[in-house]
Amino acid sequence: MPMSTGLRVARTCVATLAVFAVSPAFAQDADATGLRADDPALLSAEAMPHAVDSIILDAVRTLSGYVAVGERGHVLLSANGVEWVQASNVPTRSTLNAVSAVGDDIWVGGHDGVILHSPDAGNTWLRQRVDVWNPDAFEPAAGAPILDLLFIDTNHGFAIGAYSLFLETQDGGATWNTRSLPPPPEEEDTAGTGGMANSESWTFNADDLVLDAVTDPHLNGLVRTSSGELMIAAERGAAFRSRDDGATWERIALPYGGSMFGGVAWDSGHVLMYGLRGKAFETTDLGEHWVELDTGISSSLMGGVAHPDGGAILVGAQGAVLTRTGGGEPLSLARYLSRGNETPILAGLLDHPEGGFVVYGERGVDRYRPQ
Repeated sequence: MPMSTGLRVARTCVATLAVFAVSPAFAQDADATGLRADDPALLSAEAMPHAVDSIILDAVRTLSGYVAVGERGHVLLSANGVEWVQASNVPTRSTLNAVSAVGDDIWVGGHDGVILHSPDAGNTWLRQRVDVWNPDAFEPAAGAPILDLLFIDTNHGFAIGAYSLFLETQDGGATWNTRSLPPPPEEEDTAGTGGMANSESWTFNADDLVLDAVTDPHLNGLVRTSSGELMIAAERGAAFRSRDDGATWERIALPYGGSMFGGVAWDSGHVLMYGLRGKAFETTDLGEHWVELDTGISSSLMGGVAHPDGGAILVGAQGAVLTRTGGGEPLSLARYLSRGNETPILAGLLDHPEGGFVVYGERGVDRYRPQ
């Protein structure tokens, strides 16, 4: 999985065990699929006194305030981006990686294929999906984590994740349907095996392993331009684009063979992707051409926000905060210091209406005002 920094490692945390009484309808489904009622994916998140300081991997603004999600099924709510409370009755202890909101409708995704929904700004929660790995079944992709979510409206949404997991809903998450993405061109099959193990030895050679990663990349981030185009940031230089709100997709190659963890978008065709080793690339024609940005750092970039006229702020490892005021401007580097005077990994940030930002990551969630 795309675990190139501490936060990516955090997304593989094993949730703790406890007791949770699942709803009768879901318990029946769990029995049918062999899930144990005491599996962490099915357990209610525990109330933690210092949840605000735990690992937080994503956050979003709603009509009522802010929602942040992270390890152990933690969901934090805030009306002002300063004071936070942990949501109660969140029906999972799996690490939560991503959150998307339309108004006060909220969807959250994470490990064990978990997707949760709240129709009321986080006050109540329903588990819509779970896919726990079963060691007795030969399903290597089972339990693949959801790494990003994006809802276009209250009915239509997408979820992406590890091993090219790609899901779509047209009914607000009541049902999730598996989608497929285009494979790489056939000429990339240098091993000539279609990504399968050598049929005579049943072992994987180096070409097999490279091909497998290229044909089935982890899907890390999903963004949408103001005109409705979609782009997926993936690993090993792969990216995907859609010009019709996700009805059809094209596979494209980035000018870098490493992983991109996410992106920000502006108007038609204008997208900036960021990721491994401080790499950032920008396109104004939806991936036909790319320009590499000089970030001045070699540590990974994990999150960002788009500002008007091509402005952007990117954040990542070692407390890095990269800012540009408009398109074509250079990126300037600052460092975020936590309450403990550390420079932790930042997973992302949100604009605050009173100035500064809500930042979140390795040391929880905090208010940040650049000097």
